[in-house]
Formats: sequence, structure tokens, C-alpha cells
Amino acid sequence: MKDFHPTGTCPIRDILCRLGDKWSMLVMITLNTNGTMRFSDIQKTISDISQRMLTVTLRTLETDGLVSRTVYAEVPPRVEYQLTETGKTLMPHIENLVGWALEHMTDIFDNRKKTERQQPA
Repeated sequence: MKDFHPTGTCPIRDILCRLGDKWSMLVMITLNTNGTMRFSDIQKTISDISQRMLTVTLRTLETDGLVSRTVYAEVPPRVEYQLTETGKTLMPHIENLVGWALEHMTDIFDNRKKTERQQPA
């Protein structure tokens, strides 16, 4: 039996913690779909993400080596983001997860409604 205690390095906890937030997968899907993008274009594509949250998300993905950031010495400075090769290798798995979610979304929502109706007020 495998143990998943929070001691040492647990790749499952680590990766799910980093990618399981509200924005990381959306940013990666956006970059995968559109290719190289500027910050403002990413923010326009994901319209409900704040500037601060997009900055934090991009930095985290960059730290993990999933997104690269290129700064051009222009006035004003131009910054572009794109998936790294490592980030691209993750995309088929994210796409599979999205496909699974779309396939089972109706059942999941129906089960949630049943559970809500069964709980006392």
C-alpha cells in the first residue's frame, strides 16, 4: 500500500497544488491555443482574472518551467509569454482532464443538485 503523508516530497500533492488553483490551467490552455501572447492579451482572453492574479499565476508557472517570459528592450518594454517544451508536454493531460470534465459535467451537476435537495435546511 502506498502512503501519501505530507512528509518529504510528494509529486502528487506538489503538482496538484500548483496546477489545481483557479487560474493555472486556464492560462496554460490559453497559451496553448493562442501561442505566444502578451500579458494584456492573456488578460483579455481570461476576462475575469485580475492583473495581480495573472501576474502571480504567470510567475508561478514560469518558476516551475511551464511558461517562459521574454522581455524585449523596447520603449515601452514588450513582454511575451509562451509555453515551454515541458509545458507543452503537460497539455495532452490537461486536455484529457478537460474532455473528461465536459463528458461528465451533466452527471456531476445532477449529483450535486440531488445532494443539495437531500440536506436539511
